[in-house]
Amino acid sequence: MDRKRIRTTLVPAVTAALALASGAVALTTVSPAQALENGVARTPPMGWNSWNTFGCNISESLIRGMADAIVNSGMRDLGYQYVVVDDCWFNPNRDSSGNIQGDPTRFPSGMKALGDYLHNKGLKFGIYQVPVDKTCAQYFNSYPGATGSQGHEAQDARQFAAWGVDYLKYDWCSPNGTINDQVTTFAKMRDALKATGRPIVYSINSNSIHAKTGPQRNWGDIANMWRTTEDITNKWDTGQTNGYPMGIQNIVNVTVPLASYAGPGQFNDPDMMEIGRGGMNDTEMRSHFALWAMMASPLIAGNDIRSMDSATQTILKNKNLIAINQDSLGLQATQVSNDGTRRVLAKKLANGDVAVALFNQGGSTTTVSTTTSAIGKPGGTVTLTDAWTNATSTTSGTISASVPAHGTVVYRVSGPGSSPSPSASPSASPSASPSVSPSASPSASPSASPTRSPVPGGCSATINTINSWGGGFQSEVTVQAGSSAVNGWTVKWTWPGGQSISSLWNGRQSVSGSSVTVTNESYNGSIAAGGSTTFGFTANGNAATPTATCTSP
Repeated sequence: MDRKRIRTTLVPAVTAALALASGAVALTTVSPAQALENGVARTPPMGWNSWNTFGCNISESLIRGMADAIVNSGMRDLGYQYVVVDDCWFNPNRDSSGNIQGDPTRFPSGMKALGDYLHNKGLKFGIYQVPVDKTCAQYFNSYPGATGSQGHEAQDARQFAAWGVDYLKYDWCSPNGTINDQVTTFAKMRDALKATGRPIVYSINSNSIHAKTGPQRNWGDIANMWRTTEDITNKWDTGQTNGYPMGIQNIVNVTVPLASYAGPGQFNDPDMMEIGRGGMNDTEMRSHFALWAMMASPLIAGNDIRSMDSATQTILKNKNLIAINQDSLGLQATQVSNDGTRRVLAKKLANGDVAVALFNQGGSTTTVSTTTSAIGKPGGTVTLTDAWTNATSTTSGTISASVPAHGTVVYRVSGPGSSPSPSASPSASPSASPSVSPSASPSASPSASPTRSPVPGGCSATINTINSWGGGFQSEVTVQAGSSAVNGWTVKWTWPGGQSISSLWNGRQSVSGSSVTVTNESYNGSIAAGGSTTFGFTANGNAATPTATCTSP
C-alpha cells in the first residue's frame, strides 16, 4: 500500500503533535559540523526515483526495465544518471550478523547485481534508508520489519559501498528528535559514508513525519542535498505552507528564499518531480520543470519513463533548461521581484549569461516584466533566448513576456554589462551571489519598501516580505556588517499589530507581546566586514515590514 495513502489517515493526529513540537524546534541552537567535501554533486544530481509512481511495488525487473528506458529515451545522455531505488527494497530482517539485505523475492539477483547492471548501462545506483529504526513504509505499517540504520550506520555504509551504491537517500521518518538530534544523527551517516572511501551522493530529508526543519538551516555541512518541504504531490497548489501534501506553487514559496544555501556540492531539494504523472496541465508541468531548473534543484524524475508521452519527453529533455540547471557555478536563482502574482527569478551562469524566469502565479494571463539592470546586465543591448522555443530577441532595457496562468517563461540573457549577479536573501557566501537592484516592472513584492536600521554596534538589519497569503506571510531579514567584522548579533523589531512568528530559521527568537528579538545561531554569528547573513521566518497575520534594529557586542 502506498505510504502517502496511509499517511493521509494519520495527518490530523500527527499535525497536532508537530504543532506543539515546531516552536521548540525553531528555537533550538544548532552546533555547526565540519563542511561536507566529498567531491560529488558539483551540479544538481539528475536521475529517476521509484517512489512517486510505484511506491512499495518495486522489483528487480522494474528497476532494470526503467534503466533500459532511461538509456533508450536519450535521458541518460542528457544527464539523468542516478537510478534511485526507494523504500521497500530490503529484506524485513537483517542477517545473523546484522547486515541489511535485499528482499530475495523482489531482488532475487541481489543488490550488488542490480548495481552492476546499472553501472554497465552507464548509470549510477541509488538506494533508500533511514537514520531511525523504521523506514517510512515500516512506520506506517505498509511494509514489515524495522531495518533502519539506527545503530548500524557504519555497517550499512560499508554494505552500500560494497554493492556499488552511488547515492543514498536518507529519510528521517520519525516525529521524535530536535533539530540538534537530527544534525547529530545525519552526521553519523555522513561520516560513515566518508569512511568507506566510495564517493556517494548524500541526500537527506529531515521533514518526514516531523516538524519542518529542512528550511531552518543550511544543511550543506551535513549533506549534498536536503529536502526543504514535506512530500510533493502531482498538483499545482494544495494550500499548504509546509505540510503534507505540497503542490508545486507551495514548494516554490518555501524554497526560493533559501537561495544562498546552494552551491557546488550542496543543493536545496524541493523533492522528486511529478512531470508526466497527471494532476497538472502542460503549462503547469512546464513551470514545474523550469522552476526546478532555475532553483538549482536536483532533477529527479518520478514518472514511468517506459510510457512517457511526447509532451512529457519535451519537458524532461529540454536541453536549454538542463544547461541552466547544470551550470558549473551551481547557483540557485534569486528573487528579483514578487508582487503576489508576477514573480521574477534570476540565475547567474558561469559564462556571464543570466537566466531569467518570468513566473505568473495568478489564474489568468498577464505580462511579467523586469529590466536588464535589475538582473545584473546593464550597459547595452542583450540577446534573449527563449528556453522553450529557442526564439531570440534583443533589448537594452525591459525584459517582458505575456505569460499564461501558472506559466513560466525563461530567457537566457547574453551580452554586455556583466555586473554582479542578482541576489536575494538569505544572502549567499561572499563569492556566490552579488546584489542587484529591484526590478522596475512589476516593481513590488508584497512588502513595503525594505527598511534599514542605523548601524549601532557595527551592523544593520533589513526586513523584506517575500511572499504572503491569506492569514500569513514569509519574510527574510538581512544582517549587514559595517566597516568592521561582527561576531554575534541581535535584531529587534515591534509588530505593527497582530502578527506572530510561526517558524524561524537561522536564528533564535524571544517574544514579549508585539516585540520580537532574534539572535544569531552559533554558525552564522560571525560576519566579515562588509558582509552579510540572513535569517527567515514565516508569520501569522497580515504581511508587515517593521523597522528592525541590529546590535552586536
